[in-house]
Amino acid sequence: MFFPISHAYVSPIYLVVVGFLIGVLGGFFGVGGSFIAGPALRLVGVDWNFAVGTDLAHIVGKSVVAAKRHRALGNVDLRLGFIMAIGTIAGAEMGAQLIEVFKRAGNVNFVVSVVSIVIYLSISIFMLWESWKTLARAKSRNAASKSGPLRAKSDESAFQNVTTAIQRWRIPPMISLPTSGVTISLWVILLVAFVGGLCSGFLGGGAGYIRMPSMVYVLGIPTHLAVGTDLFEIIISASYGTFTHAIKGNVDILIALVMNTGAAVGAQLGAISTQYFAGPKIRLAFVPLPLIGAAIVIYTMFSGHKL
Repeated sequence: MFFPISHAYVSPIYLVVVGFLIGVLGGFFGVGGSFIAGPALRLVGVDWNFAVGTDLAHIVGKSVVAAKRHRALGNVDLRLGFIMAIGTIAGAEMGAQLIEVFKRAGNVNFVVSVVSIVIYLSISIFMLWESWKTLARAKSRNAASKSGPLRAKSDESAFQNVTTAIQRWRIPPMISLPTSGVTISLWVILLVAFVGGLCSGFLGGGAGYIRMPSMVYVLGIPTHLAVGTDLFEIIISASYGTFTHAIKGNVDILIALVMNTGAAVGAQLGAISTQYFAGPKIRLAFVPLPLIGAAIVIYTMFSGHKL
């Protein structure tokens, strides 16, 4: 099927399947799925600027469905989500401007490909180390216990010492987040959100692959709350990202609508599944996803697509 806005030929079935898979992953991990969606669109010949803008458009609808389900499960910190939206929007605008710079230079596909590979690989390596070490510690405690197996704490983290140190930074104003059980400097929240927004505007999607881990490791938000809150925040930031990219001509709304038909179903399934897994296991299961995104980008770069 030919999509006239992006001048690309893409199978609608392919888009529905990709949307469904991203919906499941987004609902479960609290991410927009751009590390899969962007490379998946690029794989079938959609230019990166359209892949970025279109991905933002499609995840708005999917995130509404998933966030609503997480809200019903008690996994959304509304106060944190609204605060993060401010920093994310600022970062998203800067990312979108960078896209325009490289688009005018004629090397947007190459630059975004290289940056995405580096970021995806870095996230996977770090989260593999942290979640594996966390689960290994829990296993060691179980083996040493004389009173029977001990259950791992639902949100235990091998990175907790660093997280605690960051929470002790008393840089006013301090923000209390009763739902998450955290008190932390407003500037730390905004910095995490800004970096996530920058990746969102530059690489597409809601950048949950940056923000969800950052909420856990930097802000100290429990994993389940980080998943639901990130989805809620994505609704706001991705809506703005879609708007700013649409003005710049980077959104193929027809592709986004086709992808949403599958994403809406998948998002609900993913959100419901989170209640059956502890935080460390959710983080460990997340590890392969950025690797898949990196693999698709690498394949695209060396398979004859014009960069």
